[in-house]
This record gives sequence, C-alpha cells and structure tokens, in this order.
Amino acid sequence: MTDVESAAVKLAELLRHPEDLDKIPALKAEFMRKKAVIDGQLRHGLKEQLEVTQAGMNSITEGQRTVNLIKEEMIKIDKLCSESQIMIRDFPHINLVAQTHRNFEQVEKMKKDIDTFQARLDDLEYMLGQDDEDPANQPNLLAIHFGVTQLRDIRDEAIEQIRKTDDASMELIENLTLDTGGTVQDYFARLDDVIDWFDKHVGEASLNLIELVQAGNDGFVVRLALVVEEEEKTDKKVQALQDAQREYKDLASRFKSIATGPKELRGYKEKFIMAIKFVCKANMDATNEKFQDEPDKLGKFVKWFFNNLNTVKLGMQTLMPKKWKIFETYYTIYHEHMHDWLLEQIDDEGLRPPHLLAIINWVEQYYTKMQKLGISEEQLGPHVIDGRAAELVRDYRQVIIKAVDEWMDRMAETDKKNFLTRDENALDTDENGCFRTKTLGDMWRMLREQLIVASSSDRTDVAEGVIDAMFRALGIRQRMWQTLAEAELAKFSVPTADYEGMQALQDWLVSIANDQIACIDEGDPDVEGQTSYLTSFERDITPLVSPAFTTNIDTQIETLRNGYVDLGTTCINIFCALIFLADFKTILPEFFTPAWYAQKRIGAIVSTFADYLHDYEKVLHPSLRDILVEELSDQLLAQYLSAIRNKGAKIKRSDPFTEKIRDDVMTAFGFFEAYASFPEIKAKWRVVGDMTDLLSAEKSQVAYVYEKFKRNYWDVQIGWVEAVLRSRDDFERSMLNAVKAKAAEVDVERGMETIMSKVK
Repeated sequence: MTDVESAAVKLAELLRHPEDLDKIPALKAEFMRKKAVIDGQLRHGLKEQLEVTQAGMNSITEGQRTVNLIKEEMIKIDKLCSESQIMIRDFPHINLVAQTHRNFEQVEKMKKDIDTFQARLDDLEYMLGQDDEDPANQPNLLAIHFGVTQLRDIRDEAIEQIRKTDDASMELIENLTLDTGGTVQDYFARLDDVIDWFDKHVGEASLNLIELVQAGNDGFVVRLALVVEEEEKTDKKVQALQDAQREYKDLASRFKSIATGPKELRGYKEKFIMAIKFVCKANMDATNEKFQDEPDKLGKFVKWFFNNLNTVKLGMQTLMPKKWKIFETYYTIYHEHMHDWLLEQIDDEGLRPPHLLAIINWVEQYYTKMQKLGISEEQLGPHVIDGRAAELVRDYRQVIIKAVDEWMDRMAETDKKNFLTRDENALDTDENGCFRTKTLGDMWRMLREQLIVASSSDRTDVAEGVIDAMFRALGIRQRMWQTLAEAELAKFSVPTADYEGMQALQDWLVSIANDQIACIDEGDPDVEGQTSYLTSFERDITPLVSPAFTTNIDTQIETLRNGYVDLGTTCINIFCALIFLADFKTILPEFFTPAWYAQKRIGAIVSTFADYLHDYEKVLHPSLRDILVEELSDQLLAQYLSAIRNKGAKIKRSDPFTEKIRDDVMTAFGFFEAYASFPEIKAKWRVVGDMTDLLSAEKSQVAYVYEKFKRNYWDVQIGWVEAVLRSRDDFERSMLNAVKAKAAEVDVERGMETIMSKVK
C-alpha cells in the first residue's frame, strides 16, 4: 500500500497541470528507457553473480577433492610409519636415539639464536636508521625484511617450545625468567618495536607509491612489491595451516612440518590495498572541499585521479607481480571511491543546482577519460552514478522549473490581491503615459534570468523542459487575468450590485489590457531594436532547443500571441459592459416604449461614451482605442436590438417609429464617424434596418423579410424574431407560424459570428 501511495505522490508531482497529460508518452518512454537500463544492469549483475557462484562452487568441489586426496595420502603415510615400526628390529631404541639427536640439535640451534637475538636486533635497528635518512630509496628494505622475518620465526618457535613444556599458560610464558635475568616478554619486547618501525617504513612507502613511480624510484617499488608478495605467500601458508588444523586437528598435529613456521596472519597485502584506498579517499576529500566552492571546475579538481591511474598503467604494472593485476586493482578502487563520492553528493538534500549540473556533465567526461586509459564502461561496475543520469537531469530541470513556478505563483498571488483590493500603488505608467501593472517587466526579467540558468547547462533536454514550463506558466497567467476580470463583471451584473469603486476596476482593466498589448507590440518599425516581450522571449529560447522542438515553439508562441490579443479584447469588453451596467441601467429599459419617442437616449449614451474616451484615451494603448470604440458600438447595437424585449415595448403602426429608429442610428453615426473604424461600425448597424423591416412589413411579407434577415445573419435566434413580431400592435399568431415555417425551409451556411450572436 505504501508503494501505491508513493507512486501516486510521484505522479501528482509529475502531472501538476492538465497540460502535463500531454507529457505522458514522453514520461512513459523515459521510464521505459530507465527500466531497460536497470534491467540491463540487473542481467549483467546476475550473470556476474552466477559466474562467481559457479566458480566458487567449482572451487569448493575441487578443494574438497584435493583435501580428500591429501587425507588419504596422510592416512597411507601414517599407516606406513606404523608398519615400519613393526618391521624394523629395535625400532623403539633407534627412534629414541634419533629423537634425542634431533632435540639436541634444536636446542643447540635455539640457544644460538637466543644468544645472537639482541645483536641481530641491533643490526636491524641500525639499517632502519639508515633508511630513515633516505626514505625515498630505503636500500636496506629487503635485508631488514629478511632479518625481521627470521627473528619473528625465532620468537614464535621459542614461545611454542615453552608452551609445550608442561602445557604452560601464556601468563607463565610471559613471566618466565631466562638465564640472562630477564623474562621472555622483556627479551622479545624490542622485536615488537623493530617490527613497528619496519611496518611504518612499508606503510609510508605504500602511501607514496604513486610519487615513487613518478619520481623513477623503480628499485624501491620493486623491493616493496617483493616484501608484500613474500608476506602474501606466508599468509597463504598460515591460512592453509589454520584451515587444516581446524578441519583435521588430530591428524595435522602429528606432522611437524605442518606445525612449524609462522602461526598468525600478518596482512601486509591487505594493508597495501588499504594504503591505496586511503590515498584515494584523502584525495577525494580534498577534491570535495574544492568542489563545494567551485563546482564548475570539477574536471580540474580530479585531474589527479586520471594522472594516478595513468602512472599505474605506464609505470607500475611492470614493477608488480602480474598476478596482482595492479592496474585493475587501482582503477577498481578509484572507481568505487568516485562512485561513492558522487552518490554522496547526489543524495545530499542540500545539494545546490550548480553542483548538480556539474555532476550531470561530469559523468560523460568521466567515462570518456577512462576510455582513453583503455578502461571500457563495461569494466567499471557499478555505474558511476548508478544509471541515474536521466533522473538527475530531470531533478536539475525541476529545480529551475520550481523556481519559475514559485516566482509566478508569488507574482500571481500579489497581483490577485492587488487587483481585488484595487491597490493603485500596484499600477504604473509607461514612457507613453499608458496605464500598466508594475509586475509585467519583473515577470519577463525573471524568465530571462531562468533561461540563462537553463542555457548554462548546455543541455537541450534541460532547456526544453524549462521552456515548456514557461509556456505553461504564461498560459496560466493569461487564464488567471481572464477569470478575475470575468468574476468582477459577474459581481456588478447582479441587480443589487453596488457600483462604488467601479472606476478603480476600469483602471485595472485598462492596465491589464495594455500589458497584453505590450507583450506583443513591436513598437515603431522605423526604430531599430524595438521588439516586444514575446518576440525577445522567442529569440532567446530558439538557440537553446533542438530543431525538432522549434515547431513546438512556433505553435506555443502563436498560441500565446492570440491569447494576449483575446485577453486584451476581453478586458476592453468588460470595461464597456461595466459602462452599460452602471451608466445606462435606467436608460436602456425605455427603448421602444412610449417614453422612447420623446427622449434623446442615444444622444445621452454617446455623450457618456465621449466622456469615457476623453478620460481614458491618453492612458490606453493606441492599438486598443479602435477596439474600445468598436466594442462600445457593438454593445450599444446589441443592447439596442435586445431592447425590443423591454417591458412595455410596443410598435404602433400610427407612430413614427421608423423615423425615430433612423434618428437613433444617425445620432450614433454622428459620434462614431470621427473614428477610423466607422466603416466597419456602419456596416454592422445595417442590421437595424433589417429589424425595422420586420417591424414595418406587411403581414403577408413578414416571412420573406425574415428569410432575407436569416440569410444575412445566420445566427439570429427565432426567439428574438418572435419578440420583434410580438412588439407590433398588429401581431397575429399566423405571422409567427409563417416565420417558423420559413425557418424550417431556409438552409443557410454557417460562417463567422455576426452581431446577432450578442443579441439576447
């Protein structure tokens, strides 16, 4: 259940927005690629484990077979010895004499060794002192090792002989008094100091192995390798003895050749390997400190890594035993340390984006450099970052996307709060005196900064993901303003609405509309360097993406551009709608009623229009002025046509309604003709003449007049036509039936919406 919940959380992070559903195929492909990589690694790892397991089983089987053969041979030898004792006459006496002779020789040799022990220690200390003075060469290393090994064997043999005497305990052995006056422990104490001294020389040489090879001290390196190799052989013998004594204790104790020699593992080979690991770890720690300060110089900081491996490949392999495979040992250890360090950085929650980017870019460089050393990627396991390159790219990309989203979210919250509270301090004017919001420039500046961060990665997959997120954020911002503006219009549309503060809302609407035009306005074409925010954005992002992504950019840019135009137009539409709600609330219900004939309501309306245009013309973007004028005309025309539904609207044959309608139209034309969009406005107002025809036509001709109307305005609603007909004082049901019958017959082609789409 926990896995299901974690999967749901991960999906929620990846699919935060509806637009993210389009990314499902890409995400699926990426996960399939990642799964294929993991499956490949698992198959490779399983193959290796099976091979290792099979080899181990074969070794165990072979070892068991060898042990059984040895056991059988030892039993045969033991049997032969037993039988020979019976076959040889006086064998017990001969055996006793031989044993006595051997014991005498051993005692004599042991006495000689004990007598010369301290002098030999003096010689070793002298040679160690000489090597201290020449640590880069240590000419006495082999001689010292030989001497130390002999003295170790003497000490071990002496302790072993004393232990066999009456089963003496270790405590008694250590406190046993010799003829020289001291205890056994005191007598051999100096040897431990000499061994420590010698081990220090070997350890320092192992730590400085790379420097020794680079300095050309091949002789010293060879001597060191001989010491370690000899100790490795000795340890193998000790391990074999321990195994034999553990498995066949009684039988092994009867063969003195097995019981002689070193009894404990000394681990020089293991210490040698540990020195290699220690040096690598120390260098990685130093690299880590530098990396935290200057992540972009990671390649420079790990130069030692490849220099060391190259030194081993070119200068050390011939100096070491072939069976050690010293180059493979080195690059395996170094790779493991690089792997562990990189994963430590990746898993660090405080890892900063520049460091993450440096690691992403480093992986490819790492394998390229290793390839130059003759080390293929297949030889290096596991993968240096466990195959998490795609995940890291996504994480780095997500860091930038998160910054963009958080910035846009904060800006949206601030804008929303300022809009709803009508904060005048959040508005500004541009160089032309037009109203603008203060956040628009900040938004585009932030996007440019994040693009710089994305481009610094030199990865198209990062840049494309960030650009997609920016397109999405810009689209969300357009929809936010649209939703806020429409919600405010809905508040003022209720009958009980309070129109106080409406002017502040209109100021905001003009500012938002101006912002949208500023995003796409290219400025004066005669002035070089003037480009819109959107064009500059397109110019910045195009070099960062792949050719295949360019088509997506064109589509997204066009969508944004259309969105800015639509949003700007919507703000102007709402601006005009508020004028009709607040200023003409009591005027519009009078149209086509008896009071209509005596009033100049159209004149009052266009006079109000003139006042608004006078107030806002200077603060409105020039390209929006014609849109505002045309929208005022459209809304006035739509309201005028819809007024036929007014309560009390009645057209009498005896009243001069045609003259009144003509007067209204001419009054409107008198105002709008001063503007460049007047030809389009005049064409739209022709619909009033068609409505007049419906009002004045003979009953028998109404259906044909409707047909003409329908062909000119395909989206006219039959309900509105019915309202027009019912306003006639001579309305009869047959007129409406004839119109409906004609509506069933008329087949018109649908086209662009006409003014009738706005008529209720």
